[in-house]
Amino acid sequence: MASFNKVILAGNLTRDPELRYTPKGTAVAKIGLAVNRTWTGEDGVKKEEVNFIDVEAWGRQGEVIAQYMKKGRPLLVEGRLKLDSWEDKTTKQKVSKLKVVLESFSFIDSKGGDSGAPEVPGAPRPPRPTAAPSPSAEPLEGDSPPESDDVPF
Repeated sequence: MASFNKVILAGNLTRDPELRYTPKGTAVAKIGLAVNRTWTGEDGVKKEEVNFIDVEAWGRQGEVIAQYMKKGRPLLVEGRLKLDSWEDKTTKQKVSKLKVVLESFSFIDSKGGDSGAPEVPGAPRPPRPTAAPSPSAEPLEGDSPPESDDVPF
């Protein structure tokens, strides 16, 4: 049977990112994301639900998130679900927790301005205006961002 594991979330950080390094030197940032949902119930009363999601960002993406993001800032993440299981040291019972492993992200500025953060390889890029559509208009993966200050977003 085929399977598919993809998550896209937009929310606000619940705390400052926690950046650590593995013994081999790989960066890992742990962040909490609050995702809100509002709706009107059958009785006409507006209701709100908040979900708190743990997200792990590995490598350079984790370092960039830790550098530019703070508690309360909005962030769009794309990743996959992962279930961690372990034995509780005090109760000796099996415990599990579902989290998102980040694969790409975008900075979101609720004011519509520039967040001041650089483009990150692997993060979705906004479309760039071009004079005429051409297959070579978009940079190839691995190319560095343009050096001009004329950023279209």
